[in-house]
Amino acid sequence: MAVAGKGGVGKTTVVGSIARVWARDGVKVLAVDADPASHLHSILEIPVERMPKPISAELDLIEERTGSRPGVETGPFYKLNPKVDDIPDGYSTVGADGVRLMVLGTIRAAGSGCFCPENAVLRGLIDHVILERDEAVIVDMEAGLEQFGRSTCRGVDLLLTVVGPGARSIDTGQRIAKLAADMEVKRVAVVANGVRSAEEEAVVRESLARHSLELFASLPYSESVARADMLGKSVFEVDGNGDWTAAVSRLSDEILSFIG
Repeated sequence: MAVAGKGGVGKTTVVGSIARVWARDGVKVLAVDADPASHLHSILEIPVERMPKPISAELDLIEERTGSRPGVETGPFYKLNPKVDDIPDGYSTVGADGVRLMVLGTIRAAGSGCFCPENAVLRGLIDHVILERDEAVIVDMEAGLEQFGRSTCRGVDLLLTVVGPGARSIDTGQRIAKLAADMEVKRVAVVANGVRSAEEEAVVRESLARHSLELFASLPYSESVARADMLGKSVFEVDGNGDWTAAVSRLSDEILSFIG
């Protein structure tokens, strides 16, 4: 599953929480941080000093796999399909509840004109974890899908788009949904996060409908999430998080039912 959304809507908290709920249910989970902001480690209670180094910054690894070192003039030739299947286990860290975290770093957009060895590794790695790994994979993405290849997008079981109860985040969600349709993603679901009332949910639903989108599910505003954010902690570390974990568990059940 890939998860996208406008900055500030709580996307990373949703990603980390779903990953931990899955792991608590006995699922082997690989969480992939593909957002350059890289905050997923905090939800998984991995301290900064144990946070895995972004793959895009592993220059020795990239040179070994592609035959070219990023930032160094070594000629125009490098491997376009480098070996990547051992990277998730070797360059990741296990966090709370046994969730394994891998950090990608920056993936250049497909239209940026960047043909570079680090992109070859990152794109091959994304293809591998989405299409070939045998565990549950959840990817915390940037708002756009351009850093994904078309084949990778088609390979996800679900693209979850997180929106907040505001016009700007819903507009971003609409753009993400359009990109997903253009890239032939099989299933797209929109989840509203931080909803405070039935009336607010109705407004979100109506706003999405104007963009020909349906609301798949809602997550309520949670004081425990707000308090965790204020303290710089994972929501699972603060008291009174039962409302949030219960809501995420219900969302997880709905997701699994939706994808069959």
